[in-house]
Amino acid sequence: MTDSIIESFPLTSMDVTDLQQQKLKALFPEVFTEGGKIDFDKLRLTLGESVDAGKERFGLNWAGKSDCFQTIKQSSVATLVPARDESVDFDTTENLYIEGDNLEVLKLLQKSYLGKVKMIYIDPPYNTGNDFIYPDNYAENLNTYLEYTGQVDGEGRAISTNKDTDGRFHSKWLNMMYPRLFLAKNLLREDGVIFISIDDSEVHNLRALCNEIFYEENFVAEFIWEKRTNRENRKVVSVRHDYVICFCKNKAFDARTLKQLPMSAKALANYKNPDNDSRGLWKSDPATAQAGHGTKSQFYVLTAPNGKKHELESGPVLVVHRRRDAKGN
Repeated sequence: MTDSIIESFPLTSMDVTDLQQQKLKALFPEVFTEGGKIDFDKLRLTLGESVDAGKERFGLNWAGKSDCFQTIKQSSVATLVPARDESVDFDTTENLYIEGDNLEVLKLLQKSYLGKVKMIYIDPPYNTGNDFIYPDNYAENLNTYLEYTGQVDGEGRAISTNKDTDGRFHSKWLNMMYPRLFLAKNLLREDGVIFISIDDSEVHNLRALCNEIFYEENFVAEFIWEKRTNRENRKVVSVRHDYVICFCKNKAFDARTLKQLPMSAKALANYKNPDNDSRGLWKSDPATAQAGHGTKSQFYVLTAPNGKKHELESGPVLVVHRRRDAKGN
């Protein structure tokens, strides 16, 4: 006689509502909001019905955004206390290290450093699911730092990690970031820049957030930073890079936002002056016309320094002299 295996079944009945929602999500994924809730107005629009959505405009909106402005304007009553015993050359140093809750510190710096900071670099939580703690009511005060670190309990407030299964997963991260970036912008000089490290989890939301705070026209670049060189055995894709987003305070300001690095000795060696040109060193660069389906407006006559005119057709390469100094200007 052999032992028989009896398959066990859950004692609860099937969740019919969840099953129906999964069917709907398979057909209309665009009508589901953050956290898997159904936007019934968007569902009606998808099905061709007319919905009065009010005054529409392009922008980034999330749950709790209006509370961010209350957080920003809430005055801080904290005080920066010098730690002379822990400092090096306290009276002569030009460096300043501040330890404390970053939101409180940013508020305290507003008076002394408003519009004086040349460059800010921040490495915020990437919002991977457990890398930052938030207060549920989104209002922060001087006790926030102690509550974050578990030193005290907020009365009537639940403190927990931001889990990706939460319906306000992205909203909580944006509520944490908005006041800090807003206050950081105030500290920048007119020619100041800010660099923000981030990964794939929130890079799209961070770009949209910075577009609103710093304005889209002040976007400088989204740098790709290779964070590891060794191979990773992931199930789908091995991600070896993060991003560093750069915005400036005012791109229209009459100054170069990012200064170029000095040219290397190898690059400088390409510049010579065999004809003793009075304008200094120069090198040859190729001028290549676009091949394929380029329009006529993309082709024009090149006039060489000796006055000879060259008409480029699609494909050929012509070497002309583009005079530059040793610094590449």
